[in-house]
Amino acid sequence: MEIIFATNNAHKAAETEGILGSSFRIITPSSLGFNGDIPETHDTIRENSIQKAQFIWDKFHRTCFADDTGLMVDALKGAPGVYSARYAGEQKDFAANRRKVLEGLEGVPYEKRTARFLCVVSLIEDGNLTVFEGTCEGHIALSEHDGLQGFGYDSIFIPEGLQVTMSEVSMEQKSAISHRGAAMRALKCHLEKNQG
Repeated sequence: MEIIFATNNAHKAAETEGILGSSFRIITPSSLGFNGDIPETHDTIRENSIQKAQFIWDKFHRTCFADDTGLMVDALKGAPGVYSARYAGEQKDFAANRRKVLEGLEGVPYEKRTARFLCVVSLIEDGNLTVFEGTCEGHIALSEHDGLQGFGYDSIFIPEGLQVTMSEVSMEQKSAISHRGAAMRALKCHLEKNQG
């Protein structure tokens, strides 16, 4: 089954393809000739996810889904939250975003650096919307840890029960524990049931 993923992020597309498996072929808007920005102008992660899916549905009228993800850090009063991609400015520089989070937590002990990722996936089939969510609890590391995997905030986020950051685990392990993995597995389950 072919399905459009409303993203221009190659990392996200590859990660999602791995989670959904070979029954599904992910198509990106750019492969259909659309390289423009996909709007995300709302104040919540859920609304942005729905907005992005609706935008792609309106453009192509084919089964599509979008995700929106945010990192919420308790000691930063829930920031960066819905502004996770642009936390350090409109240029979407994740190295600068990570630095800003770490600077904001300077002097905060590890046990008080609780945080979570939230991923909301919005699917539109035949004009009908279904929404799935996944979360991953953890802590913000005291410093950045470079790993071979991951992107975004992965190199400063330590999932609950682990001693290493999300960027230091294998892609399979990340998919098994991550917020995106949980939301995408719910999406896959729904799609498989309805193909059925």
